[in-house]
Amino acid sequence: MMKTKLFTILLSLSAVLTAFADPGSIRGSIKDAKTKEALIGASVLIEGTQIGAAADIDGNFVLSNVPAGSHKVIITFVSYKTKEIPNVRVESGNTTVIDTELDEEGTALQEVVVRGTRATNTEVAVISEIKQLKPIAVGISAAQIQKSQDRDAAAAIRRVPGVSIVDNRFVMIRGLGSRYNSVLINDVITPSSEVDTRAFSFDLVPSNIIDRMIVYKSGSAESPGDFAGGIIKIYTKRRPDQNFMDAAATIGYRGNTTFQNAQTHTRSGANWLGLWGADQQLSSAFPTRSADFNVLSDAQRASFGRLFPNTWALKDLNISPDLRFALNLGRRFDIGNVDASNITNINYSLTNQRADIAFSLFQNGVTANEVAETYSDANFARQSRIGVLHNWTFRFSPVFNLEWKTLFNQLGNTETVVRTGQKVVDGYDALNYSQRFENRTIVTTQVSGDHKFGELTKLNWISGFGYTGRWEPDWKRVRFQRVTGSMGPDGQLSAFTVVTPTDPTAAEVGRFYSKLGEKVLTLSVNGERTLGNPTDREPNRIRFGIYGERKDRDYSAHFYGYNSIGNSSAVLSQPIGSIFSAQNVNGEMGGLTIRDGSKDLDSYQGINNYGAAYLSGDVNFGSKAILTLGFRGEYNNQQLLSVIVNEERELVNNKIFIPLPSVNFTYKLTDKQNLRFAYSSTLNRPEFRELAPFVYFDFNLLAEIRGNTTLKTARVQNVDVKWELYPSPNELISVTGFYKHFKNPIESFLLPTGSGLAYTFINAGSAENYGVELEIRKGFAGASSKFFQNLTLIGNASFINSSINLGDFIEGPDLGGTIQNYDLTGLTDKKRPMANQSPFLINAGVYYADPASGWQWNVLYNVFGQRIFAVGNQNNPTVYEMPRNVLDLNISKRIKQNLEIRLGIQDILNQPVRFAQDFNRDGKIGSDVTSQTADADQDVRKFKRGSYFTITAAYTFGRRTVIP
Repeated sequence: MMKTKLFTILLSLSAVLTAFADPGSIRGSIKDAKTKEALIGASVLIEGTQIGAAADIDGNFVLSNVPAGSHKVIITFVSYKTKEIPNVRVESGNTTVIDTELDEEGTALQEVVVRGTRATNTEVAVISEIKQLKPIAVGISAAQIQKSQDRDAAAAIRRVPGVSIVDNRFVMIRGLGSRYNSVLINDVITPSSEVDTRAFSFDLVPSNIIDRMIVYKSGSAESPGDFAGGIIKIYTKRRPDQNFMDAAATIGYRGNTTFQNAQTHTRSGANWLGLWGADQQLSSAFPTRSADFNVLSDAQRASFGRLFPNTWALKDLNISPDLRFALNLGRRFDIGNVDASNITNINYSLTNQRADIAFSLFQNGVTANEVAETYSDANFARQSRIGVLHNWTFRFSPVFNLEWKTLFNQLGNTETVVRTGQKVVDGYDALNYSQRFENRTIVTTQVSGDHKFGELTKLNWISGFGYTGRWEPDWKRVRFQRVTGSMGPDGQLSAFTVVTPTDPTAAEVGRFYSKLGEKVLTLSVNGERTLGNPTDREPNRIRFGIYGERKDRDYSAHFYGYNSIGNSSAVLSQPIGSIFSAQNVNGEMGGLTIRDGSKDLDSYQGINNYGAAYLSGDVNFGSKAILTLGFRGEYNNQQLLSVIVNEERELVNNKIFIPLPSVNFTYKLTDKQNLRFAYSSTLNRPEFRELAPFVYFDFNLLAEIRGNTTLKTARVQNVDVKWELYPSPNELISVTGFYKHFKNPIESFLLPTGSGLAYTFINAGSAENYGVELEIRKGFAGASSKFFQNLTLIGNASFINSSINLGDFIEGPDLGGTIQNYDLTGLTDKKRPMANQSPFLINAGVYYADPASGWQWNVLYNVFGQRIFAVGNQNNPTVYEMPRNVLDLNISKRIKQNLEIRLGIQDILNQPVRFAQDFNRDGKIGSDVTSQTADADQDVRKFKRGSYFTITAAYTFGRRTVIP
């Protein structure tokens, strides 16, 4: 009896001690016993408890807070045999590892077709991917984008830590301009979508075709070497899990725009599809060279001028609401033994933006706010876009997949600016017009294959073709003026008269035509070899590959200005719709003719041959530490050609090979906590436009931009340190510190001029960029309140500092295009922050989703710090873009299983877009911009975009599905 009581006491005491012991954890991996593929979503449960988890995209799972003792683990997955693992011992404070495999069910499930799809578009999948990447990275999933209701990649990516957006389409990472980013779509480098800068226009990619976006902050051997801010990889949707079809329609209202009156100009062609008519093209009858054209008589040149359509007259317009439509189709079927699938997305949008822009230039003498020119711009733009995504996937076997992906975007932008104001320094009233149509096309198509050779070797290849086209057919500009206060014979103010200089200049009356076409051919091959046992938790791997690219760009531009013949005042004071009619462009005394203001250098051809090879490998130090060493070598041959006096001349021929080593080290403090270190050597090449000695006039800023043929490739050294914690599969806390050193960084430079603004591109001596980034993603799955269980908090902040040292001399062109050395003493600041670099970036969001009721809502916040918009000098102070606090609200409700209604309110605060001039040159913009004291600063450009309201109805035909 005594022994029985003693045994009972000891057993009870053991149970009590076990209950109060620190819990342990179980982790492991689950794979298919035959194919060795990860079983994504397999369920793991401890019998008799509520402790369970689902396997992630690599088949890995973690069970936390497991009581110490022996347990039975049950693993299940649809169409696979359930597996029970008894007597799994968990010790206090320790982790037990289980790596196991499941067998498919037998004949009882013969009719079940198993198609394993690797989910990559969920928040958990993206967090898991980032956690397992060797380089330091952040990202955003399609699921989060859908919650935010962001319309395109530009709006979505600003939710990522360290990322901000310029002009609603260009991405800045860590405060560095878009020239320091590399953009890849489905692992192929995208061509620049812009003429004047190296930049990819992210508004070309609609959000509903995106699977995920990953932003790499550190380099690796596998990634392109041309970056300093980040590498942005956009992955489009691949394959559906079943057949589906859904459609969505959106109507949008913008304050200050919708139902307001505006003036616009007419264009032939299907502008609503982003297309233009034949009459907007420059006739092939025009001589190619200005020298051949301008020797013709006035009458002969006027006969060419009459070939231009007289489309100068403006029309009044009441602005309609914005419209957007999207259609999504997904199909899966079998072709023999081949599993085939297709995803097709078609989207269309027609949107409007009206703004009243206050624009001023100052004399910049001793007294602040001495106005030289002051204007009010009535700006109206209508943008159309049609986009198509068409992806095919063919799964021939578990070891061979073939994909064909095509992305097409056609965008048209019709912009009309009516500028009124005064040129105070000359005593003139001004009335100027800009009538512009821009057409852009971007096409990428890729064929890729994934191969597995046994359990140890993988190989993939991608061949791609890309095309970027940009047309500005018939950009019409005209400047009227009259003496301020002058009166006519009738006692009324005098009529405005068109200014027609003898030699055409881009700032005066005329018509501008430009055409850019860029073709890119790519081929990449990547391999991976696992060393040792592939079922090891962290097996060693070697990666290798090559990348080749051929880029051809053709750019041509022509500008034709109108000239008076004798006294043409009777013609030049007519309304804008009749001045340039055929009867006035007659080549006779008192009439008008035209001259060609183009130069041979306004057209160029660019050729770039780029080849790279890399090798990297992992070295594991036990289960805690992994070191990845990489080496990439890049060869680049950049050529720029132009036809001058009927002879093709080579303006640039830069051949360069650069070795790019990289190191990435990860130390696992715990299963949920990592410490990372990264070093990489990268570069930054000049773009064709930055090299081409072509002068482009920006009407909105009244500035000229010209290239510099002497630009060199910049070198960048990058160091990153990151601590990251993953409390649960969809939670994340991280802190990252970074430092970058630049040699020969490429920056914009304001040329010294007597009047006006003229920019070029130069190599500075050196620069530094460093800062810290914080990110948190917090859920409340364990909360007792249902409200908090459905709540997720997301926030990130970046604090950055930069300094650029121009040196004592820089090399660049003068106003005539001649290359010279500029002594910077007394000309400009030799040290300043880097252009476009923000000292801080903050994003925050509160997301709520209740699956039971179908309600979702979120509140999102974004702000960036004051950053240099236009570099200044001693005569013209630097212009800064000022911070804007942006607040968005999105609400959606699912009705049954087929219909979802969404309400979005963007930019609720509607703070002004503001560009201010640092008159006192202290690097800060004060709040008092009207004072005339020496400490005052000056607003150069200011306007409001208007808050934006959208209502969307999305309908799924048939059964509603979630598409990976």
